[in-house]
Amino acid sequence: MILYPAIDLYQAQAVRLEKGRFDRMTVYDKDPVDRALRMRDEGATHLHLVDLEGARFGNTANLTVIEQIAARTGIFLEAGGGIRSMEAICRYLDLGVSRVILGTAAVEDEALLEKALEQYGKAVAVGVDLLDGMVAVKGWEEQSRWTAEDFFQHLTELGVQTVICTDISRDGMLGGSNHALYEEMNTRFPIDLIASGGVSSLEDLRALRELGMAGAILGKAYYSGAVSLPDALKEAEAC
Repeated sequence: MILYPAIDLYQAQAVRLEKGRFDRMTVYDKDPVDRALRMRDEGATHLHLVDLEGARFGNTANLTVIEQIAARTGIFLEAGGGIRSMEAICRYLDLGVSRVILGTAAVEDEALLEKALEQYGKAVAVGVDLLDGMVAVKGWEEQSRWTAEDFFQHLTELGVQTVICTDISRDGMLGGSNHALYEEMNTRFPIDLIASGGVSSLEDLRALRELGMAGAILGKAYYSGAVSLPDALKEAEAC
């Protein structure tokens, strides 16, 4: 299982939200590039980057920071938040991002998703953010018409290879991942599933690995000091 330490960006700072709420934001680092370099130096080979302003407003407000991280770390980066056009997808990939994540765009613009998959294949992933069993969009502030099961089926039919699935109710809460959700989706659908939201301990990572997750995203537990990055990497990669 691949571990993806997360850097969520807001106004060019590394922050974390609780349950996706912008009024519950904590700034952890005013230099996200330095944070990314430290993660790499501690052994991280992959990073998960989210432009929270982009997710909320549909722009690429933190593109310059992401470009700097790509240029200076030289490791695998997946990035999402506000990527809602082919132009934005091309810009991210051209500046060195390895994989872009479509969230709101994947829900609201099927033609864009199909075109992106046709042109870039596995370099395009979909972020499925769930609240009360429904897919949320626009920085988690609005609910779509899709249930989790129906949307996963739809993505499978379109040929999506990688999904980052977040249980919003657990994000930033250190309460543990929704193992039942991930087990069901991983069993039912032939997609590389990356678990996001609520990872709180090494035991949590072990459970996700044993469920066969392709990856797991580490956020609040790392920033709060509950889990060290070297220990988390060892647990994720254990055989």
